[in-house]
Amino acid sequence: MSLPFDDPILKNHVDRLLQSYLLWTGRELLPPGPDHCRTLFFQPFVVLSHGIQDDPLLNYGNQAALDLWEMTWEEFTNTPSRLTAEPVNRIDRDRLLEQVRQNGYIDTYRGVRISRSGRRFLIEKGTVWNIIDEKKEYAGQAATFSRWTYL
Repeated sequence: MSLPFDDPILKNHVDRLLQSYLLWTGRELLPPGPDHCRTLFFQPFVVLSHGIQDDPLLNYGNQAALDLWEMTWEEFTNTPSRLTAEPVNRIDRDRLLEQVRQNGYIDTYRGVRISRSGRRFLIEKGTVWNIIDEKKEYAGQAATFSRWTYL
C-alpha cells in the first residue's frame, strides 16, 4: 500500500507530531523542508503515535516502525498501542505514559516491546512526548528511537 502523503489529515498529524516534539524537547525531529510527511515516513529511526481513545489505537508509524513491528500500515493503525508490549510489561508501559502525560515528555525511555510475530526487542534512549493540537489540547502521545536490540 502506498500512503497518500498529500492527504490533509495525514499531513496535519505529522505537523502535530513535529511541532509537539519541538515544543517539549526544544529540538527538531526533522530539519525544516518541503514534503515533511514523506520525509518522516522514510527516516531510518522509528516514529509512532497513538490517539486518545480509552484503549488508544496506534495512528501513525513510519516505515521503520512498520518494519520493526512487522505490520502493514492498515494493521498498525488498527492496533491498540498496549499490544506493542507483552502483558507482563504493560504496567511499566502505563506508568511511563502517565509520567509523559504529566510532564510533557521523557527522553530516557528504555523498555521491551514485541512485534506482531512475537519477536521481542529492547528499546533504548527513546523519546516519548505528548501531542498537542492546534487548540493546545492533549491529542495523544508519540515516540521516537533509533536504538533497539532483538532479544
